[in-house]
Amino acid sequence: MANKTEKPKKPYTDFPLFPHATGRWAKKIRGKQHYFGPWNDPDAALKKYLTQRDELQAGRTPRSTSGGLTVRDMVNRFLTAKQYLVETQELMPRTFRDYHTTCELIIDHFGKSLAVSDVQTADFEKLRAKFAKTRGLVSLGNVVRMVRIVFKYAFDADLIERPIKFGPGFKLPSKKALRTVRNSRPRRMFEAVELQQILKAADQPLKAMILLGINCGFGQTDISRLPRAALNLETGWANFPRPKTAVERRCPLWKETIAALKSLKRPNPKVESDAGLVFITKYGAPFVRINEKGTVIDAVGLEFGKLLRELKLKRMGLNFYALRHTFETIAGDSRDQVAVDFIMGHAPGSDDMAAVYRERIGNERLVAVTEFLHRWLFAKPKTATKKTE
Repeated sequence: MANKTEKPKKPYTDFPLFPHATGRWAKKIRGKQHYFGPWNDPDAALKKYLTQRDELQAGRTPRSTSGGLTVRDMVNRFLTAKQYLVETQELMPRTFRDYHTTCELIIDHFGKSLAVSDVQTADFEKLRAKFAKTRGLVSLGNVVRMVRIVFKYAFDADLIERPIKFGPGFKLPSKKALRTVRNSRPRRMFEAVELQQILKAADQPLKAMILLGINCGFGQTDISRLPRAALNLETGWANFPRPKTAVERRCPLWKETIAALKSLKRPNPKVESDAGLVFITKYGAPFVRINEKGTVIDAVGLEFGKLLRELKLKRMGLNFYALRHTFETIAGDSRDQVAVDFIMGHAPGSDDMAAVYRERIGNERLVAVTEFLHRWLFAKPKTATKKTE
């Protein structure tokens, strides 16, 4: 057996460790020397190195991974559970994409092999500090909330014995800070003259989508999932519960919206389950979907963003979803917020007892809201009249 003065040779040529003078197998990683076991047990030293390699190369301090749920197993179980919900249309594809991105961030920070039970509050504090360097407060709050959801899932699903302690530092930004940021940003809405320009330049089917966006406050997922059965173009109504919340929603359609929908040329869908959709891409797929890699494709947002750039109207916060913001803002001036909320499909708060007791809302109130919005959007500019002498 070799002693500390007679260094042994490597067990084989590609053995990644070298014999250090201290009698241990070692390797320099990120400029620092690390030791993995005595000379007389190269197999154990190699096993320890392979276990800790990812952590050390990422600049993290390795911790025990002996048994228990690993971070990689946790995120895989979480994403599998969420994918099932997407398939049953209980979870929006966009939300799944955000979860997937969050899980990638968790893996990058904690490493794949770390036992979830070994995660410490200091790890979450470092994670939040890392996020804060590259994100605004709104984005920071979203990712902190989603990280909490992933780790909470591990306990709720009986994958770990005790709930994870995040510590006092891993918290959402304050409401005051979020309001300050929001007040400093441009308003996320279109003016009537901008929408007129957009509608004039838009081709089908994007024009019909835009009209539904401003007429009914529909977002991209609403557009993509809109079934033909939800539209009655003869009576001029859309009856379509909001996919995100399943809250009842009914909207009177403008004559312009009806005309655009009637003129649609709809390609044949690739799969039978999409046969009932109003909008199908030229490739036969829904406009918002998840591809085989788990990435969300939002063709509605992409096409709308392209049009905004062509018209030189693109600015911070202006995207297809800003049509929904515009509807809420302008329709609110109709002074019937109950009708506005019903068209938007807003879920009432738990303390909104009026919503609990309200069994219906009259069609005339809904028509009044959309007509108010129609006058705002399509009103002709007033021309000055000549004075007679």
